[in-house]
Amino acid sequence: MGFITLLLLAIGLSMDAFAVSVCKGLSLRKGSPRAYLSVGLWFGGFQALMPVIGYYLIFNFRDYVSAIDHWIAFGLLLAVGVNMIREALSKSETDTDSSLGFKTMLLLAIATSIDALAVGISFGCLDVNLPLAVAIIGITTFILSVAGLKIGTIFGTRYKSKAEITGGFILIMLGVKILLEHTGIIGF
Repeated sequence: MGFITLLLLAIGLSMDAFAVSVCKGLSLRKGSPRAYLSVGLWFGGFQALMPVIGYYLIFNFRDYVSAIDHWIAFGLLLAVGVNMIREALSKSETDTDSSLGFKTMLLLAIATSIDALAVGISFGCLDVNLPLAVAIIGITTFILSVAGLKIGTIFGTRYKSKAEITGGFILIMLGVKILLEHTGIIGF
């Protein structure tokens, strides 16, 4: 995977964290430097950690799945992307708890990074520079989480659904790209 593809993947993965950060910003009303750092580190850190876990979970089975690895990557990215879009279009309200405590942030960081675990599994099936991918995902999520917190303090939840739909669409398109590349239909 090239840099641009990894960056697009990172943006897609970070949309859940961005949306939750917007909600946190709404509930905080005013962000402090400590709040920005906390949200960025929690979400960026977990988004970076989960692909590593997923990668090593599947790595030992790589030889057994190499014939269908592109289908696995496509399926996982499709499932995560469709789920993000489905959640964005649902009418359920998001909790706007203003707590930045350990327990709250741990649960939110895990919840928003489960999709990154699935992407890490797909990384184990593909030729990916894992350290570069993890760095791009972590840094991108950190930046977008901080931006989401700021946007939330200014605009509220107005852009939450649009961000999640965009992230879901990006992940689906990356899955399609991987599938088309590995089946020889297109070459990038």
